Amino acid sequence: MKTRRLTKKEMWIFAVGQLGWSILGGLINAWLVTFYLPTSGDVAKGAPFFLPTGAIFIGLTILGIISFVCRIFDAVTDPLIASMSDRSKNPNGRRIPFMRRAAIPFAVIAVLVFCAPVETISAINIVWVLGFLILFYLFMTMYCTPYNALISEFGKTQEDRMYISTAISATFFVGTLLSYIPFVLAPMLRGAIGASFPWSYRICFIVLAILALVCMLIPTFKLKEREFVDVQPTTEKSNTVKSLIKTFKNKEFLKFSGSDIAYFIALTLFQTGLPFFVKVSMKLDESWAMYFLGGMTVLSACFYPIVSKLVAKFGKKKLVITGFVGLALAYTVTALIGVIPGFEGMLPGILIVVISAFPMALLGIIPQSIIADVAEEDAILTGEKREGMFFAARTFAMKMGQSVAALVFTSLAILLPMRDMNIKIIGNTEVKVYQEGVEQKLDESEKPYTVVVEPEEAQAAVVVETKPESEERLYAKGTEIGSYEQVMYEEDFDIKVPEGKTYNVIPQGGRTIIAKDQAAADELKAKQQGTSDLTASRFGLRIVAIVAIVFCLLGAVILAFYKEKKVMGVIEEAHKKENLPE
Repeated sequence: MKTRRLTKKEMWIFAVGQLGWSILGGLINAWLVTFYLPTSGDVAKGAPFFLPTGAIFIGLTILGIISFVCRIFDAVTDPLIASMSDRSKNPNGRRIPFMRRAAIPFAVIAVLVFCAPVETISAINIVWVLGFLILFYLFMTMYCTPYNALISEFGKTQEDRMYISTAISATFFVGTLLSYIPFVLAPMLRGAIGASFPWSYRICFIVLAILALVCMLIPTFKLKEREFVDVQPTTEKSNTVKSLIKTFKNKEFLKFSGSDIAYFIALTLFQTGLPFFVKVSMKLDESWAMYFLGGMTVLSACFYPIVSKLVAKFGKKKLVITGFVGLALAYTVTALIGVIPGFEGMLPGILIVVISAFPMALLGIIPQSIIADVAEEDAILTGEKREGMFFAARTFAMKMGQSVAALVFTSLAILLPMRDMNIKIIGNTEVKVYQEGVEQKLDESEKPYTVVVEPEEAQAAVVVETKPESEERLYAKGTEIGSYEQVMYEEDFDIKVPEGKTYNVIPQGGRTIIAKDQAAADELKAKQQGTSDLTASRFGLRIVAIVAIVFCLLGAVILAFYKEKKVMGVIEEAHKKENLPE
């Protein structure tokens, strides 16, 4: 059956589907942890804890385990859906019918993931999030695996593949950017209509899901697969597992997959952590997460037109390795936030945007094209067209990397939260709540002291340890104190001592923490009871960035063994024999 190449317009119509599913994927990647692991600032604004956030087993959290289990399920279903798609005999094509059926449940379930029914920590919420997240990944696979297989089938020449890869990379970044809009709109909704903290975000998620659904359906109705692809179901009789094993036996694909796993561990750690880097490390308003991502997207897009030219001159492998190294440099900037005095706020964010823009352009465009090359080379050598399985295998590897990142992020991010919050808890601590400026009478023999609380500094102001002969006081960073000649403080604490102001507590009961409000006191009590509701810490996020650097460099080393010249040589030779455009 005679087929034709896609026009440039049709390639962009195809890329609109990527815009849709990247919005939904972005909601989960950016918001699952952000929504269910609120920062201390979010808690102060009314964010509830739906799930336990403390470590429950060898440093792992409930949310991390849920994400890991769901990602593994997702990875396992990829080859199953790919095999079904490759063997499909649907007269309308092997790919688009799957995409059309998956789009609606995919969009609906993306919203339901964030609609845990009990607004407090509950086992019901754990089951809810786990169940709907599994369904989300199932329908995501049903849409994305056939979609990705079309990249190779629609890209009949190297020019077409690079153009399609560029188009879907652009729409992917735009979709990811749109998924960050709630950082800006949700606070507006809380102020304008009085929406609760959870619903201010859910409203945004609903609107984005509707937009995503429309985008995902557009290519399924505007493009007729049979016009562009000679529909030939694979004749392979082996089962899905054997087919997947056969795919991974392709040595060049195996090398690429190894680097891909490392890349997606690093990328997922960064994407998941971006809101936390902004709010906790840089100490900026959450809306800056979208502004930084927007700047990165726009600047990255400026490099898109030259990527194809660079590929023609330097080849794909060298440029992807360059992208790995560049991304590692951007993560290095992230790791240094707070380490260098004064290096926080907008400055590191701007540096990250500038440094990562070019690497993201390279890594956003080229890898999809490499997979298409490997799939075509394999088809030439084996006579079996299994594009769906190759892209599913790539997605399988990608999701294995994302699974590892999802598992470890929440555990790493909450490392040493007490240090960053400037709280020292010893033994059985009594939590008392005082209002700023209120005089607290100790007893008849002692004078009253004024409590001065700085909400931006920490949820707890001071820990006091009393002894029969003397009294030791531990003051939080930035605390204004007076009346005492001797104070006990840790190395990183910044103590100011202006006259006439005292930061004090009632020392009865041994040790006391001053909390800034009742919510903070309740949270600190929960910590003492062993039901920790922990939030991300600066130190933990620094470890996240360092781990991301390691995996970026590992990906570059693995990819160095990929034999690009061999793969392209087979393709070029076959095209010459068949008199096809290269």
